Amino acid sequence: MSSERVSTDGRQRSPEQGDSDTTARVDAEVEGATEPAPGTGEIIAELEQQLIDFRRDIHRHPELSWQERRTTERIAEALRAAGLQPQMLKETTGLFVDVGDEHAPIAAAFRGDIDALPITETTGLPYASENDDAAHACGHDIHTTVMLGLALTCQRLHQQGRLAARIRVIFQPAEEKFPGGAREVVAQGVLNPVPRIFALHCDPKLTVGAIGTRIGAITSASDLVRIDVTGRGGHTSRPHLTEDVVGALGHIATMVPAVLARRIDARSGVSLVWGHIHAGNAANAIPSEGTLHGTMRILDAEAWKEAGGVLGPVVQQAAAAYGVDVQLDHVRGVPPVINSETETAMIDAAAKQVLGTNCLTLAEQSMGGEDFGWMTQEVPGSMFRLGTRTPDGESYDLHRGDYAPDERAIAVGVKVMAAVAETAVAELGARR
Repeated sequence: MSSERVSTDGRQRSPEQGDSDTTARVDAEVEGATEPAPGTGEIIAELEQQLIDFRRDIHRHPELSWQERRTTERIAEALRAAGLQPQMLKETTGLFVDVGDEHAPIAAAFRGDIDALPITETTGLPYASENDDAAHACGHDIHTTVMLGLALTCQRLHQQGRLAARIRVIFQPAEEKFPGGAREVVAQGVLNPVPRIFALHCDPKLTVGAIGTRIGAITSASDLVRIDVTGRGGHTSRPHLTEDVVGALGHIATMVPAVLARRIDARSGVSLVWGHIHAGNAANAIPSEGTLHGTMRILDAEAWKEAGGVLGPVVQQAAAAYGVDVQLDHVRGVPPVINSETETAMIDAAAKQVLGTNCLTLAEQSMGGEDFGWMTQEVPGSMFRLGTRTPDGESYDLHRGDYAPDERAIAVGVKVMAAVAETAVAELGARR
């Protein structure tokens, strides 16, 4: 296991995360160029109640992946009311908007996902979901609202002559459905003129006012795996006359994850876990078919690419001993989100500037999937964890019907993202 050292901001850093030169450089840029100009904090404070009201509206009306029509229109209405010209994604939900002089170059893009989950909300809040089949149980309503707040804040700065480059804000559909709406955003060329990109994700383990960052992979690649097994069934008293589907399923379920862990570099953190196994209905009858469903997660992008070629032969070898037929359906999901060193340092410096030096923590490396990984494959970027837990309040987890984030996190997210945007604009100006 690699050793760790403590960085100048008090967080543990591993050697592969590089020295502190990048952080120091970006710290200097923030101090010299992105110190919030008079009025930036006041702008965000003025917008806060409007943003909370907006969040409660879309929270009350959650929409599932690729169905976010009302959400898209509500975002567009708020942007148009501020004098902006949002552009709808082609033939789908979602949109993006550029803030600043249309002839100026883009300094950075910022992405928020807008879809909800097929979960019933149980919070009992006055603005709880009115749709029993959908809820914002992953905090995407917070993500959307922070990005709206960023766009409105930057528009005010532009109107005051304080935004020397363009900022692109992307409201992305369908993060929750593989392979994710981010892939469609990339396919439509929305990132083509973008030099860097930023995002955030709610973290109910972090107290509101705190953020977590991490250089390198912050999430895992995540794929769906389905295996269908067929064979000659029969009576359980004569298994030798059958092709034992149940035995084959059990062998595949245990052998394949173990073999993958030996065939793929252990440092990649490959994990194949089954969530569903089914075969037969009678205790004394060996069935003729059965299925396995699960997810394969990998922390390393190169190992993720390699795993696709390894999985099929391993499954076939495991099934061969039972003489059954096997069909593998391996659905590529999302790559890991890889946070670049420079962009992460920009977030670190901006957060310390607007929240104080004690706001930062080292984010855990999650085994969850996140389609922002498609974007960080295209341009350098970074995603940070936004604390949403009320101090001394109840602890929640994501993807639960009772998740109730502290709404003060909205203003925190806008402050950090606005400071990052100003840093990006200043850095672009320094290079020109």
